[in-house]
Amino acid sequence: MGYNLGIKRGFDMADANQLVTFQLGEELYGINIMDVKEIVRVQDIRAIPNAPSYVEGIFNLRSEIIPIINLHRRFHLKRVLNSEDDELLSGFIILDIDGMKLGVIIDRVSRVVTIEKEDIQPPPQMVSGIGSEYIKGVVRQEKGYLIILDIRDLFNPKELQKIAEFHR
Repeated sequence: MGYNLGIKRGFDMADANQLVTFQLGEELYGINIMDVKEIVRVQDIRAIPNAPSYVEGIFNLRSEIIPIINLHRRFHLKRVLNSEDDELLSGFIILDIDGMKLGVIIDRVSRVVTIEKEDIQPPPQMVSGIGSEYIKGVVRQEKGYLIILDIRDLFNPKELQKIAEFHR
């Protein structure tokens, strides 16, 4: 079952960002809603021989083959043991990176939030195993921080090309 995400009418991206937020390990992350195609529940994933360790495999989404990336492995993050309720909120975020669809495993989807640009602070050098080169910024919240990921910087062009080969 998928959830299509829409953009608010009259939303001015010049002053704020709309982010899809999700939990990965102990941290809360956000990615630009414009890069998210949909969120789907956990499906059967087929392993791919000789794939990089962070490529979990592929799965079929409405007759389209989608590579699935495991950011826990990519950034050496611990998985959180989900409660039964959290299991219902786990799944894949389907991203569109310059026309290439890929899925990212998440522990728990949170919600869509609007963040004012002035609330975004530059990333510290190291945040929970994910280097600052992958982070657009950090937003202080009531309970810790929201780490804003730059999905285009999560993979270099060679890695994206290798992942695209599994797409075929």
